[in-house]
Amino acid sequence: MKHIYGLLGEKLGHSLSPSIHKMIFEELNLDASYHLFEVEKTDLKDAMHRFKESGIKGMNVTIPYKICVMQYLDEISPEAAKISAVNTVFFEGDKLKGFNTDYYGFGMLLKKNQIETINKFAVILGSGGAAKAVLQYLTDNGVKEITIVSRDSSNIKNEFGGCNTVSYEELKHLDSKDIIINCTPKGMYPNIGASPVEKDIIKKFKVAVDLIYNPGETVFLRYARENGIKAVNGLYMLVGQAVKSQEIWNNIKIKDSLVENIFIKTGELV
Repeated sequence: MKHIYGLLGEKLGHSLSPSIHKMIFEELNLDASYHLFEVEKTDLKDAMHRFKESGIKGMNVTIPYKICVMQYLDEISPEAAKISAVNTVFFEGDKLKGFNTDYYGFGMLLKKNQIETINKFAVILGSGGAAKAVLQYLTDNGVKEITIVSRDSSNIKNEFGGCNTVSYEELKHLDSKDIIINCTPKGMYPNIGASPVEKDIIKKFKVAVDLIYNPGETVFLRYARENGIKAVNGLYMLVGQAVKSQEIWNNIKIKDSLVENIFIKTGELV
């Protein structure tokens, strides 16, 4: 029987997810298809019921439903519960189970690029769902100190109680740290001329990671490269979270070599 998967969102536009999952299906010889499910906010509850009744096996979830979809799920995985956001749903029998594979995708990105986290000082730009997944992974993997940067740092103090929270203005006065991670959409196509921070700030770090993958080199990452700083985009995280979703949906372990192959092919699409 052909299994059906998809991406749930409000306005999906051009997404690489169908192409990535199609590659995974072909590599694993799975009889499956992957679709884009655009749903209005007012229709989310009914849509989740329809998905459950239609026999869909799994779906990824993107903006703006990563948090509100949780109320329709029967189980939440430990990492998704800690992050308070879900980006993957597994329709297992009559139960809907939520996971956060951004968490694992980010870990795969760090491993791929040999970026160490233990006892490091990290700065996260942004306070949305992606930032929370990154924060949780860093917290679980030995980072010594994390600073969250937000346009209004006072509003997120309660939400990120265990971290330093600063504004972008206050960031200018921060001492040198190890890793800076952009979890905002600033610099993403089509607004490719922007960077969330200036070059003088990026110069204070040893590693710069941008979760954006289109363009492949954002202004943020160009600033890092021009200063001899390790610069990594988010494409491997995108592929990694898709692979982790397939592992959950099909109860399998996908080889690193296959992930690498899909990463290379996906890079040709961007």
